[in-house]
Order: sequence, then structure tokens, then C-alpha cells
Amino acid sequence: MSALGRHILAEFYGCPAEMLNDQQMIEKLMVSAALEAGAEVREVVFHKFSPQGVSGVVVVSESHLAIHTWPELGYAAVDVFTCGETVDPWLSCNYLKKHLCAENMTAKEIKRGIFDCNVVNHKPAANY
Repeated sequence: MSALGRHILAEFYGCPAEMLNDQQMIEKLMVSAALEAGAEVREVVFHKFSPQGVSGVVVVSESHLAIHTWPELGYAAVDVFTCGETVDPWLSCNYLKKHLCAENMTAKEIKRGIFDCNVVNHKPAANY
């Protein structure tokens, strides 16, 4: 079985509220996290909510990184989805844990696009 991509669902707890509410800082950290993993950045879109919170996405050639923050809770939800063999999504997650000053991170990896390499017509290996 072969997977087209790796999708990390990460949750960051205990982050400083002022950091999670700073759109420019979050954008810079997300772009840096993509580059840290070896991804090629294509597009960047972020939005600051009122009264607080930031959401954004960094589109990379290999897929995307996305974040949603709850400054009042010191919490950020992050997705890092990469395709191919050259970009390691865990490098992005570990970079963000460090630079968001998170006290704790929980994360799980999901394989995306799982195919049986022996099947010529590329039907999914399992139906759910």
C-alpha cells in the first residue's frame, strides 16, 4: 500500500495569548514552518478576527498548512498536509511547537490517498 500524502492534525496548548492574536507573527511562523520542512510556498492568506483569533493557510506545492487560534484559551489547531516524499510535516509541527511557545502539543498522522500499488486503475485500497 502506498499513500499520496501525510496529514498531521496538531493541537497546541498553553501558548501565549498575545502571540496567538498577532496575525503578522502567526503568518510569519506558518511560512517559516513550511520552509523548515522543505516545502515550496505558493500562496499565503490570513485573517484576524474581532475581538480575537487568527486563521490562515499557507498553500505549498506539496499541499498546505492551516491554523486557527483561540488566544483566550492559549490554543491553536494546526493542519499540515504534505504530498510526496521530500517534505516532512513533522518538522513543521515541531517548529511551531517551539516557536508558539506551546506548553503541550498533541498530534496524530493520517495517511491520505492510500492506494494498492499493484492495482493499475488506482481504486482506493479500502472503502470506508
